[in-house]
Amino acid sequence: MNLSWHLYLMAFLYIIAGINHFRNPKMYLKIIPPYFKNPNLINILSGASEIILGVLLTLSITTRFAAWGIIALLVAVFPANLFMFQNKKASFNLPKWILFVRLPLQLVLIFWAYQYTL
Repeated sequence: MNLSWHLYLMAFLYIIAGINHFRNPKMYLKIIPPYFKNPNLINILSGASEIILGVLLTLSITTRFAAWGIIALLVAVFPANLFMFQNKKASFNLPKWILFVRLPLQLVLIFWAYQYTL
């Protein structure tokens, strides 16, 4: 599999996002819907997953596995994006249209990761 700069960009973005879960956990805890139990654990697991999957994307032997993991992670965190759209306190006072655009953006990110599962 040819590792292009697009793949390294994706890996970098997930690694940075994952690190941010530990640097700024309050931001992520704010967007975890209240029906999920133990938001601290969810934040730690999602942050660690982003870091690990980002690193695994860069290793040709694990790229396909990591891309499928990214897809699963994007599906798993979708409720947080939906919660941000629906809940004023979780929205960071972003305009409603931006929060709405974030929802289908998940599909774009899934498609991007899918390119590396083939």
